[in-house]
Amino acid sequence: MYYLIPQHLHKKANMNQLFSNLKIETAIVMDQKTIHNFTWIPLFLIGLGAVGLGLGWLIHPEPWMLDQPPNEALLQTSFHTLFADEINTHLPDYLLVIYRFFGWWVMSIGLLTMTYIQVTKMGTALARNSILGVLLIILIGVAYMVFNFIPLSPFKIVLYLQSAMWLTSAYFSTQLKD
Repeated sequence: MYYLIPQHLHKKANMNQLFSNLKIETAIVMDQKTIHNFTWIPLFLIGLGAVGLGLGWLIHPEPWMLDQPPNEALLQTSFHTLFADEINTHLPDYLLVIYRFFGWWVMSIGLLTMTYIQVTKMGTALARNSILGVLLIILIGVAYMVFNFIPLSPFKIVLYLQSAMWLTSAYFSTQLKD
C-alpha cells in the first residue's frame, strides 16, 4: 500500500508533526440496545444449555454413562464390575431414577432461568443483579463439585462456557444505564 505524502513531509520531524495533528479515537461505542442484548442473551443461553443437559439425562437409556470415566474414577471400579455383583442387580434401576430426577432438576432450573429472563426482560438493575447472583452461587457450587469430586468430567467445558457467558452478562450489566 502506498501513501502519497508531500516531499517536504518525509523528514522525521515533519512526520511527527503530521501524525500529532491527527486525532484518532479508538473507543468502541455501543448503543444501549446492543449492551442490553449482551446482558440477557448469555444468561438465556445458560438456561437453554441447562434444559439441553437435563433432557440428555432424562432421555439417555443409561445416563450414568454420559460421564463414565469420572464416575468410575470416583467409584474406583468400572460399572461392568459394579453391576456384575448379585447384590447390585437393581443398581441400574436406582441410578436411572436418580439421574432422571437430576435431569428434571437441571431442566427445571434452565426453564426457570429462561422464563425469568423473558418475563423481566432484564430491564432493571434489581432483575439483572438477582439472576446474576443466583447463577453465580449455582456456578460456584457446580464448580466446587466438579473440581473436587469428578475432575475428569467432560462437563468441565460446559462449566467454562457458562462461566464465560455469566462474566459477559455481568460486565455488560454494569454498562447499562437505567
